Amino acid sequence: MTTTFEGPGDAGPFTLALRPPLSDAELNDLFTASWPGHRPGSFAPVLERSLAWVAARGGDGRLVGYVNVAWDGGAHAFVLDTTVHPEARRKGLGVRLVRAAADAARAAGADWLHVDHEPHLESFYAACGFRPTAAGVMRLG
Repeated sequence: MTTTFEGPGDAGPFTLALRPPLSDAELNDLFTASWPGHRPGSFAPVLERSLAWVAARGGDGRLVGYVNVAWDGGAHAFVLDTTVHPEARRKGLGVRLVRAAADAARAAGADWLHVDHEPHLESFYAACGFRPTAAGVMRLG
């Protein structure tokens, strides 16, 4: 799956791709720009175990978005690490990334897509199609 779309105004074009090759360098660049305190490392162990991931590139080919999909091998998939470069935010890219991740999970046979709840992201989750539920979590470390 590869999709190209124009963002609003002067944003875009953006290209979304399912499971494209990604280097540690470009993922670390994206995460460093997007997440204060990110410590560069290898993404290979994560990607090797993922059901899918979706990457977004700007018109210049630079990685500007990423989302990972983990799963239990059956009915449940999990959205992790939704990341959009600060310069590409508020252009609909995050929603498109998550919707593409949902399509990939559905195509693999998952019946449910989960996301960790963060109150400040409720409107984003709703725009992606999530609905709030009561859930439990246990911190293991």
